[in-house]
Amino acid sequence: MSSQQRLIHLRELRLKKISIVRAVKDTIFISLGVLSAAFGLKGFLLPNSFLDGGVMGISLLTNVLTDIDLAYLVVIINIPFIVTGYKQISKLFAIKTLVAITALALCLSFVEFPLITDDKLLIAFFGGFFLGCGIGLSIRGGSVIDGTEVLAIYVSRNTPLTVGDIILLFNIAIFAFAAYLINIETALYAILTYLIASKTVDFVVHGIEEYTSVMIVSERSVEIKDAITEKMGGGVTILKGKSGFGKTGHRTKDQDVIFSVITRLELQKLKTEIAKIDPEAFVVENSVNDIKGGMIKKRPLE
Repeated sequence: MSSQQRLIHLRELRLKKISIVRAVKDTIFISLGVLSAAFGLKGFLLPNSFLDGGVMGISLLTNVLTDIDLAYLVVIINIPFIVTGYKQISKLFAIKTLVAITALALCLSFVEFPLITDDKLLIAFFGGFFLGCGIGLSIRGGSVIDGTEVLAIYVSRNTPLTVGDIILLFNIAIFAFAAYLINIETALYAILTYLIASKTVDFVVHGIEEYTSVMIVSERSVEIKDAITEKMGGGVTILKGKSGFGKTGHRTKDQDVIFSVITRLELQKLKTEIAKIDPEAFVVENSVNDIKGGMIKKRPLE
């Protein structure tokens, strides 16, 4: 075997190993997500006729009004969104989603969970928390157990509305129907459950260490760079900035622009270090949804 063939073989083995590890992680995430969502539904929401937003909210509302088994409703109502996911995202995503939703339906049918509490505030809080945790873990595994975002992505590509706008309007409609068909109190608790679930999804998917990209323009860029790399242990990229306009008019001297990505928890420390070195530095911050490679803090479970 030649050296080139050996390199190709090693690369294929590495890619295969990455695929296997990713598949194992996805399976664990989806399994834990299904169990968490089922616990939130059967241990809190379902026995007390509580609702949520999204497609799960439609399923719960239909269950309350018709007494049709939630396990059937979860699968039936999500079928159009699975098809949409197949067309708009990928075949693998649709298969994972179908498996996850089917597993959730089986858990709802055959796995028994104890009724935890009948306190309405605790039901809304912890029911939303465990359901949101389940949805978030499923997303980390490359699937969904609630098709709302799939619908939102599809509609946003065909209308001027953003994904966030569509999800908001979708849930307003669900809560309005709940208020009209059941009562306002149920709708209000449904809103509380949804808010807790959505925040939990964000936490599970993005983690507490959300990333922020920072661009710093300063005449003392070398000192700021050293503070980031030596004191904070971060990484930086130096961009060449051409002269432009400042407070004193046109600048003739080019200067370096520092680009760095840090976690939200490190942001205040960075601002303090910059203020110590150059209080007049120009700093721009941007939220970053995800990042890979480089000198960054690893999120847990990745």
